[in-house]
Amino acid sequence: MSDDGDRDKMKTKNNKQWFEDENFWINYAPIMFDDARWNEAPAVAGHVKRIANLSDGDSVLDAGCGLGRISTELALLNLKTTGVDIIESELQAARESAEAEGLTIEYLNADLRSFSRKEQYNCVINLYTSFGYCDTQEEDLLILKNMCDCVKKGGTFMLECVSRETAILYWTPGEEFERAGYKVVTHFEVRGAWEGLLSQWTLYPLNADLNDHKTKPIVDHVFTQRLYSAAFLRDKILSFGFSDCQVWGDYDGSPYDQNAKTMLLVAKK
Repeated sequence: MSDDGDRDKMKTKNNKQWFEDENFWINYAPIMFDDARWNEAPAVAGHVKRIANLSDGDSVLDAGCGLGRISTELALLNLKTTGVDIIESELQAARESAEAEGLTIEYLNADLRSFSRKEQYNCVINLYTSFGYCDTQEEDLLILKNMCDCVKKGGTFMLECVSRETAILYWTPGEEFERAGYKVVTHFEVRGAWEGLLSQWTLYPLNADLNDHKTKPIVDHVFTQRLYSAAFLRDKILSFGFSDCQVWGDYDGSPYDQNAKTMLLVAKK
């Protein structure tokens, strides 16, 4: 993408990219991971175990694990689970959840741009649109390669994210809703030739009058996600040493077509 202005907005005062900012996740995690997302986690973990044909004791890496939404459920399915994330506060919350469940999960504070354990896991996952946020395409693809490198021979890699196609299919200019004690207003814009999707999430008090120009937001955040086509990502994954990579429209293996609910890449090494 050539819009440097948008990319500049993604930097914090410490010159970090927005996803490295602990304060962002403190404010926005309850908004992005609502009850529906938490309630679907057991089913998603079950799909992962089934699709990857995993047996009890097999190893799984949840890359970009956040609060441990999926990694906790994977461990409950008797899988040896590791979660990696760049945000320490989210990892601490994930550790507390694991302890409360009596689970042993390895949680590591690491940057996926540099983290790699070559051929250590039966399955590596990166789910729920956690990909495509770096300043450069080179960084994005470095993360992709590092995740792929972690998969054992015969193992499985699964990537789910907003693709260029699904962004078009489910395009909306924005919406208003109430969640986690806020009135939330979202605004979306296309960047380049559908190269990126700018997202603005503004949080107001629940009783805010949005028609009053004097109303001030509590938090206002803008970020851009780079949009890749499924075919581009599939071909990159194949170039990283995989023998097969399927593109699905959902966890049930449905076609990636005009009825796709999401983009799910399932690769076998």
